[in-house]
Amino acid sequence: MKPIVNQPKNIAVLGCTGSIGTQTLDIVDKHPELYRASVLAAGRRVDELIGLARHHRPDLAVIADESALPRLRDALEPLGIRTAAGASALAEAAEEPGVEMVVTATVGYSGLEPTIRAIRAGKDIALANKETLVVAGDYVRRLLEKSPSRVYPVDSEHSAVYQCLAGERRNKVRRLIITASGGPFRTWSRERIAAATAKDALKHPNWDMGAKITIDSATMMNKAFEIIEARWLFDMEPERISAIVHPQSIIHSMVEFTDGAIKAQLGVPDMRLPIAYALGCADRLEGAERPLTTDQLATLTFEQPDTSRFPCLALADEAIRRGGNAACVINAANEIAVAAYLHGQIGFYDIYDTIAHTLGNASYIAEPGYADYVASNTEARTIAREYIKR
Repeated sequence: MKPIVNQPKNIAVLGCTGSIGTQTLDIVDKHPELYRASVLAAGRRVDELIGLARHHRPDLAVIADESALPRLRDALEPLGIRTAAGASALAEAAEEPGVEMVVTATVGYSGLEPTIRAIRAGKDIALANKETLVVAGDYVRRLLEKSPSRVYPVDSEHSAVYQCLAGERRNKVRRLIITASGGPFRTWSRERIAAATAKDALKHPNWDMGAKITIDSATMMNKAFEIIEARWLFDMEPERISAIVHPQSIIHSMVEFTDGAIKAQLGVPDMRLPIAYALGCADRLEGAERPLTTDQLATLTFEQPDTSRFPCLALADEAIRRGGNAACVINAANEIAVAAYLHGQIGFYDIYDTIAHTLGNASYIAEPGYADYVASNTEARTIAREYIKR
């Protein structure tokens, strides 16, 4: 008899040219015996996608920007790599036969449909797109109840909670404590923050992230979204989830138990650790990350978040209190406002004002289905754009 040879796990990396996507592919390169990138998908960076595809030789390469398809096809199809383009093709890539895990590393609302498609197809999910659960957490959770799919969080905070809960009984959990770096404006006055440019906001002190999520970190909207995501990911009542500012970004999150004990997951601020943990389906890989030193543990400090300077954080409570499609509306308005801020069209606190205006004027749907989320997303974006034009 021939010996049984374990084949590498086929993974689809959606958002492969972004920060999470490229770090995921770094891990694939380190462990070719464990993983193969069989599908690569990107938004508009066609040249970067071509370079990655030439290196990894996937079965399929997808570009969301349909105008880039001829260039993608000419570069890759002679190599035997299938190509496709458009938002629908990106969503369909999550269902590709032979793919065992889908890494959803796309930014914003665009991650929702591919994640839903992957769940319906029974694929495991390495979830880096927090907006999926922010926009449609209840809907996605109900889908997961009927699917063999399992979700492994990639966000460092949720990966930390996931690790702290391993082997624990959920009825012994008192609360989840989500840590926040405080972003680049942690020590700034409200007046100084109000005048901050996008260039200022993009200077994150600890993490190397994409532009959109870096701005979300500066406004602390990122933390509001993480609270909403944790509510659905861990089936936890909102009042048992809180955020705390931890400037060193060494403790990635904590879990407090009913006996008063607190477990924390510590590590250097590098996304390769939670990515590797998700790819391994909670099995640890060697060499995924540089180790934490004792010197880095010398000073660990904590502060209560200040919602007067960072009002977007309070939108987590508002979204959870309203329920229904409220978080979908907030996410859509935030995406429009952040894009406007990055282009110098509005000021820093106009981001919050745009979201609050949109939430107050968008249609409310108490029990939305998928079509309702699509409609809410479209309506909220229109309201936000019109507000910004004023």
